[in-house]
Amino acid sequence: MQLGFLVDLHLCMGCKGCEIACKVENEVPLSSWRLRVKYLDVGVFPTTTRNFTPLRCNHCENAPCERVCPVSALHYLDNGIVNIDNERCIGCAGSIMACPYGAIYTDERANVADKCTFCYDTRIVNGETTTACQATCPTKVRLFGDIDDEESDLIKLLKERKFYVLKEGEGTIPKLFYLLPEHDDYFAMNSVSPDTNIYTWDEYKPIIGKAKAKRGNQWKVARS
Repeated sequence: MQLGFLVDLHLCMGCKGCEIACKVENEVPLSSWRLRVKYLDVGVFPTTTRNFTPLRCNHCENAPCERVCPVSALHYLDNGIVNIDNERCIGCAGSIMACPYGAIYTDERANVADKCTFCYDTRIVNGETTTACQATCPTKVRLFGDIDDEESDLIKLLKERKFYVLKEGEGTIPKLFYLLPEHDDYFAMNSVSPDTNIYTWDEYKPIIGKAKAKRGNQWKVARS
């Protein structure tokens, strides 16, 4: 099992309910965010639109935060989640500087790094199959699931729709997918950058597989 996440941008209305749900579920300090929703106004008046993009940890298959951590506090779980062991973290902030997505913050209460873990500690270990943000979203923007399961709802939707990932040039191989509105391949060009690559699942799946094979066992260190 390898867990991933998709966001249907066309459905997001910017209510920020996901932000609040995340903070409550994971006891995130008021000064920090594991998940945030940014907006971008595009077009020329009077034909303008506002696009919303939820941002969070991308749980990259080639995660720079994991590689740079000197004490292996950041590590991969068997399900592909990039997790943080707060008891190992020494608060050096190396992972914060390494993350190109600004997804890691310092929890000043304990001076340790923290970030989105797909609600692993609060939900997944208890057998739940949704994250707090997905369960709260009123327009069903998000879908959480197993990218190794060809019959999962997540993969079925990725096979139906084109998508993109953020900051692909960083070589991180994100497992957070942003669905394009149907019949509008130019949405990403207008809201992200002109060089955004648009993928089908059959095109992106081998990229994840190659990165996973390259990672192999070299990052699996003893955590005792």
